Amino acid sequence: MKLQTLLRDALFVNWALPCDKLPELPAPLRYQRHREGKDDRVLASVLLSRQMGLQFSLPFFRLSYPQLHLRFSVFDAQGDPAFYVASLLVPAWVAPATAMLARQRSMGARFRFPATARLRSDERWRWSVRNGSAFEVEGRFGAPTATDLGGWDDTVAYVMERPRSYIPVGHRLRRIDSEPVQIEPRPITAEILDLSLLVALEEAFDGTPVHSAWLCPSLPMVFELGAVPTPKLRTALPQTAPSSRSRLSSQGG
Repeated sequence: MKLQTLLRDALFVNWALPCDKLPELPAPLRYQRHREGKDDRVLASVLLSRQMGLQFSLPFFRLSYPQLHLRFSVFDAQGDPAFYVASLLVPAWVAPATAMLARQRSMGARFRFPATARLRSDERWRWSVRNGSAFEVEGRFGAPTATDLGGWDDTVAYVMERPRSYIPVGHRLRRIDSEPVQIEPRPITAEILDLSLLVALEEAFDGTPVHSAWLCPSLPMVFELGAVPTPKLRTALPQTAPSSRSRLSSQGG
């Protein structure tokens, strides 16, 4: 099934997390590790966006809605960089449609996103996703800086140049192949107010600040869903749980 959509106000927030605290991956995926000081780390990314005009095989059927993805950087069976999508949150009214049409596991939540195109360069805004617990982030435009992955362009490429994503569907993986696009990301300084909604992220968090963050005002996407013959999943990743409020801050890369 081939789909096309446009992501508006796509905010990417990344963390470099310690490998020994991450959940077990389903075969054949394995974490893509990089060295940071004396530790091996894995990049986790939260993508917040408005998905506009998602078009399925039927040309008259389109969906538009906000969403949140929690993704981990991995290698797939071919040894190519990819994402493992641990959590997908959408409005409650969208969840049945994604399950029926795309067979994607998702959870319902309430979203409050700003229209960043209207914001001044020195203005702060807040993104909020709630489902009992919450994920909240405040941000403002910043300046590009280097990270342990290299310069600004190297860091963006490390996250964005991943042609495949994998999502758990029952006891199998579903593969999403995406076509490359040209982007012009704007660096962001991000402050995380609450991450208790994302259990897999919160459990792996060790107090490190946000690794990098950027905003893509407009991001066209063309992708195709496909099945992946894999063994049964060894571990089910929990998505939500009540937790105490966390507060972190960082300078976005």
